[in-house]
Amino acid sequence: MKIALTLALALIPTFGMAHGYKIGDLTIAHPVARETAATAMTGAGYMTVTNTGETDDVLLEIRADFPRVMMHDTETVDDIATMVQLESLVVRAGETVTFAPGGKHVMFMGLNGDPFEEGETVPATLVFENAGEIAIEFNVEKMTEGHGH
Repeated sequence: MKIALTLALALIPTFGMAHGYKIGDLTIAHPVARETAATAMTGAGYMTVTNTGETDDVLLEIRADFPRVMMHDTETVDDIATMVQLESLVVRAGETVTFAPGGKHVMFMGLNGDPFEEGETVPATLVFENAGEIAIEFNVEKMTEGHGH
């Protein structure tokens, strides 16, 4: 009995981490969006994209039901961080691209009074040059101290 309970408890944390998708040689892991303030006009999404194949692929577009959805990177020059729009993003063979606070991120623009709230999901479609299109969902999670946009 004790062993079964220990095993069950050991498996619990992995369920949250198993939020991932696969298309061709690409794995999209843990797509997450941060909850936003009620008045926010934009929300940010994060994930990792791993290419296990022999050929580079390109993330061409992210589609979602918002007026604009863009990929951004954060560049810091003279201690000033600015967002730079990415028209596309190469995912090199054998590499992982990470979208994370303070770096690359997805911008969902035009929330129009409908903030991202913990527990919701944000459906989106990733469009890759070689692998094609895959529907995913960003899980909305609570903002944590030191993370955000």
